[in-house]
Amino acid sequence: MPTNTLTDHLCKTAKPTAKDRKIFDGHGLYLFVSAKGAKVWRMAYRVDGKPKTKSLGDYPLLSLAEARVRCAELRKGLQAGVVPTTKKKRAASTFWQDCEAFWNGRQDVSPDYRANALRGIELHLKPNLGDLATAEIDRGMLLAELNRMDAGGKFVYVRKVRMWVSQVFDWAVEQELASINPAELINPKKAFGRRKVKNHASLELAEVHEFVRRLGFEKDLNSVLACKFLAYTWVRTNEMRMMKFDEVDGDTWLIGGERMKRDKDHIVPLSRQALEILEKMRARRRPGCDYVFPADHRIDRPISENGVLALIARLGYKGEMTGHGWRSIASTWANEEGYGADAIERQLAHSPEDKVRAAYNRAEYMRERRPMLQAWADWLEKPYAGSAEG
Repeated sequence: MPTNTLTDHLCKTAKPTAKDRKIFDGHGLYLFVSAKGAKVWRMAYRVDGKPKTKSLGDYPLLSLAEARVRCAELRKGLQAGVVPTTKKKRAASTFWQDCEAFWNGRQDVSPDYRANALRGIELHLKPNLGDLATAEIDRGMLLAELNRMDAGGKFVYVRKVRMWVSQVFDWAVEQELASINPAELINPKKAFGRRKVKNHASLELAEVHEFVRRLGFEKDLNSVLACKFLAYTWVRTNEMRMMKFDEVDGDTWLIGGERMKRDKDHIVPLSRQALEILEKMRARRRPGCDYVFPADHRIDRPISENGVLALIARLGYKGEMTGHGWRSIASTWANEEGYGADAIERQLAHSPEDKVRAAYNRAEYMRERRPMLQAWADWLEKPYAGSAEG
């Protein structure tokens, strides 16, 4: 059987997959790579014909060379009749160090998501739990900290922090740094309060053309063009705000996964009307400004989050319509027009729950999505065609 098949480069670049996997080096030594990103050296051996496994330590804390030396020592011991002890040696670490180790090892999520998870744990759990060993933290201790957040009205955020730290505890159990996951023993539906749900306000289809007519009275202010662009593209407000000119290639806009909610690239086909807006914004482009919709008095910042909302309020639709509301309106229109549900969901950047379907390339359904968005933009233009007769 081949031996010493691994290199430090292979160990370092080994990525997590959907299932746990083993990468063998020989003589029973292998690198165990969990689906959650943990890497652990293990050695497979037999005692009285029965398969056994011995954990040697975490990579890269224990290097490839050190793992081989440890494996050789255990093999010599086995030949001499010395069976490896079942007692696990654990690296001395605190709960906060374990949180950093886990989240910094998560390469399957965006850097921003990792930073948000660590920041949430740092702000709300580290002060009182950070210096403890992970195994010391029980349900009551964790719940006490989460209850502080809940009492402060952070009803949504407390659920996120519980979810983020639960993943740390799962990893710690796998690494034998803890015996249970106390976060799993806390039911967020029962433990925490809830804020009254308020969906993004949106108009009925029958009200859309009047809204577009009023929008036209504001002429070509940047906020007006931004609002129209949201309508034409079905994207989220932040995705529009952060849009840069170099993301556009012809009649296609590519939004990088680091900006998307689900950390996946998203392609947006651009209708004739959307391209016309881009041309207007290019004509207004100030030297050194990369944003398509920049702030009025800054070239290094995008349009304000409230720019479109303030415009909508001026039109008399405060509380009845939002920039995000265009997504609901467009989805309703497309469904009523008979477009395929999969094409609609992909245009909204909603990933299917089916993991096999979710693995399809980012341009899926483009042949249906492109004419769908053009037909939608043409439908929105109808009041302009009629206004010349009035």
